[in-house]
Amino acid sequence: MAEIIDGKQISLDIKDEIKDKVAWLKGKDIEVTLAVILVGNDPASTVYVKNKKLACEYTGIKSLSYELPEETTEEELLKLIDELNADKKVNGILVQLPLPKHIKEDAVIKRISPDKDVDGFHPESVGRLSIGERGFVSCTPAGIIQLLKRSKVDIDGAECVVVGRSNIVGKPMAMLLIRENGTVTVCHSRTKDLKEVTKRADILVVAIGKPEFIDASYVKEGAVVIDVGIHRKEGKKLCGDVNYASVEPVCSKITPVPGGVGPMTIAMLMYNCYEAALMQNGL
Repeated sequence: MAEIIDGKQISLDIKDEIKDKVAWLKGKDIEVTLAVILVGNDPASTVYVKNKKLACEYTGIKSLSYELPEETTEEELLKLIDELNADKKVNGILVQLPLPKHIKEDAVIKRISPDKDVDGFHPESVGRLSIGERGFVSCTPAGIIQLLKRSKVDIDGAECVVVGRSNIVGKPMAMLLIRENGTVTVCHSRTKDLKEVTKRADILVVAIGKPEFIDASYVKEGAVVIDVGIHRKEGKKLCGDVNYASVEPVCSKITPVPGGVGPMTIAMLMYNCYEAALMQNGL
């Protein structure tokens, strides 16, 4: 029977550590501050923003909220980002994605100062990650590394397979695993003999965006399986990209959905805010 990797508990441990660090900075007259921008009223985005605010409250990070109407122009949004870039009291800037169709996400991501890019999406942040410089790492892959380390999974020398090559998860995940001395293969929709590749994995990270796509036939006996996907099935039950019932009996450790990777994303956002305050104050 596989050990379940408890993302809720690990994320809480991280937030408790950050709470202490934020209090330490407050003692030095540094108040960690995150600006969160939401354009429009997409229901899922509204929930994510609310959860981010609650995490800020828990860790002692000050959150500034900018809730803009759907018809906000790209120019108006970029002007607000410029103001927040210039505001020395603001350490991190987060623009909740997706944006309304008339606003170019790429232009918005590039406008946020790399020194305040707590989502880790700016091309400069990605560049820093790829050459091993200090900077911000996309929160979900950073959270997965913490899940593995805190669950006593040895990445050093492990055969790691990442299924999915998105800019937000797949690519940075591969780079982080390489940084931890894993031997990494990235699979995607054009990969031939996907099962043959995934069955080599000691650590299998699945971010393919297809409900319950990966079953036991894709998984090596004793592998560690990390499921990044989240989907709502009929009857409102949540599931991941991995068929949990099929895979759980063959792997050694597995993340559940919900309660696995999800909670880690916000915990690592809080960590990035703390890290931004350190960097901006020369610490």
